[in-house]
Amino acid sequence: MNVDCDMYSNNCDTIRDALCFFLDEEMGHKIGFVQFPQNYNNLTKNNIYGNSHQVTNQVLMGGMDSVGGPMYVGTGCFHRREILCGRRFTEDYKEDWDGGIKDKTQENIDEIEEKAKSLAASTYEHDTQWGDEIGIKYGYPAEDIITGLEIHCRGWKSVHSNPPRPAFLGVAPTTLAQTLLQHKRWSEGSFSIFLSKYCPFMFGHGKIKLRHQMGYSIYGLWAPNSIPTLYYVIIPSLALLKGISLFPEVMFS
Repeated sequence: MNVDCDMYSNNCDTIRDALCFFLDEEMGHKIGFVQFPQNYNNLTKNNIYGNSHQVTNQVLMGGMDSVGGPMYVGTGCFHRREILCGRRFTEDYKEDWDGGIKDKTQENIDEIEEKAKSLAASTYEHDTQWGDEIGIKYGYPAEDIITGLEIHCRGWKSVHSNPPRPAFLGVAPTTLAQTLLQHKRWSEGSFSIFLSKYCPFMFGHGKIKLRHQMGYSIYGLWAPNSIPTLYYVIIPSLALLKGISLFPEVMFS
């Protein structure tokens, strides 16, 4: 399970719900991660900046369930351990739920302390595959999208779970300046991915369905999509004020 530092659990059944997907007899072995939506505790229904992400949470993410699963959004997610270690999906895959249970041995407290210091050191991951083949992708402004895309391209599916009681809650921006800053970071990061080697149509070619690639591209093209959106907001309004008809007149004989 991973969540952002400004989010917390709001539903005691969340872990059970995620395990139900992983333990499903028919599809559980295909699921790489279970994604819960981002919800916030400081927004009201009158929020004017659209920070509640209702369209994303209730329409887009759920719609991607039918084409391979939603993308990983960086928080509120349960990953299968193997997929973060680079494992590819195979039909004969079977989860070893006892794999993490080892014989209990007494360790010296000094040895444990030294291991903890090594793990916490900034050099622990140097010259390793962490951030490349193992774990979350590093070095990108929207590493969560790339991580989820690569998992899907290795053959795994994902599931979107949106229970009536929000699984996790966080803090959303409440002012226009904060909202613009956050959306700028998200849109720039998503668009830079679309223009990189991780473009869903190139990186996902032959690995995931075309519809799944298009689902990822909705977010990748978020920034340039602002241009036609502004056009449809501004031009019809100006035409109405100036009395200019945008459509040809219909003549009846």
